[in-house]
Amino acid sequence: MRDTVMITGGAGFIGSNFVRRWMAKESSRVVVLDDLTYAGIKQNLSEFNAAPRFRFVKGDINDEGLVARLFEVEQPKAILHFAAESHVDRSVASPGEFIRTNIHGTFNLLQCARTYVAAQGASGHEFRFLHVSTDEVYGSLGPDDAAFSEITPYTPNSPYSASKAASDHLVRAYHHTYGLPTLVTNCSNNYGPFQFPEKLIPLMILNALNGKPLPVYGDGLNVRDWLYVTDHCDAIIAVLAKGKIGETYNVGGNSEMSNIVVVKTVCALLDELAPMKDGREHASLISYVKDRPGHDRRYAIDAGKIRRELGWEPNETFTSGIRKTVEWYLGNPKWIELVRSGEYKQWVAQQYAGTHQA
Repeated sequence: MRDTVMITGGAGFIGSNFVRRWMAKESSRVVVLDDLTYAGIKQNLSEFNAAPRFRFVKGDINDEGLVARLFEVEQPKAILHFAAESHVDRSVASPGEFIRTNIHGTFNLLQCARTYVAAQGASGHEFRFLHVSTDEVYGSLGPDDAAFSEITPYTPNSPYSASKAASDHLVRAYHHTYGLPTLVTNCSNNYGPFQFPEKLIPLMILNALNGKPLPVYGDGLNVRDWLYVTDHCDAIIAVLAKGKIGETYNVGGNSEMSNIVVVKTVCALLDELAPMKDGREHASLISYVKDRPGHDRRYAIDAGKIRRELGWEPNETFTSGIRKTVEWYLGNPKWIELVRSGEYKQWVAQQYAGTHQA
């Protein structure tokens, strides 16, 4: 077993931020496995192309032969499993890919990891399989309900959250049945640099910059707990280093707010940093659209366990994190142009047909 970590989905939003954070804070070699589907962007990792302790492998986590060979050749001390289909709207329109990637892909990784650990003998106990999941597996909260804890029953309400719930259960089962050294994290809504612009915050930023309508589902009062992506990455590093095998850790940003407040906050920042030429406020672009099916009303995370046991707390408030996020998108027009072509445009046109969002 070598001083190497293998990261699935490392070219995506959270994965690429994690690679960047790991390379800055840790000395281990990094192997990224990513199939570069629509939201996996290899340019997110271009700064590491010449780094001697970095390797990129294009491939599918469902490819049993490839995954098995990577375990055999790279001999990793840990796998950090970020790869997933993650957008609820896409899961409503096309659930099959979510079943394939999130359930079967996780199963394939677990099977290969199980074989690898068994072959390692005594040193296999040092291996860690860290599965990155979501708070959406817990379902929806009422306005006065207690926040999700690690013992909250699973009640997923979309094909996306159901597929992630299934993968969580598989990871748990492989620990309890086969003794695989696993860890699970369930995080709240991430935001920050490199987020693919189908998600709320980058979609609002980019539409606003182009003077296009800002589509808000329903009444805009759906509530989420917002977690800056770098804080999430630091939490994962803490869980990998100090987490108890077989345990789950909830990761939240202590930043509950409704979607409409988030959108108006983005608009106010853009009014300050990139005013509209005609003098209007960006909030004038807000357009309420028909709510999506199965839209959970409220999520909230109780992150007390990771705070008490591992000493992790978020460094960013929503106020500081959202300013950094808006500034990043304003400062990276080439990245924006890269992702706003091809399949992304087709997806936006299909998803917001009739609301002029392309």
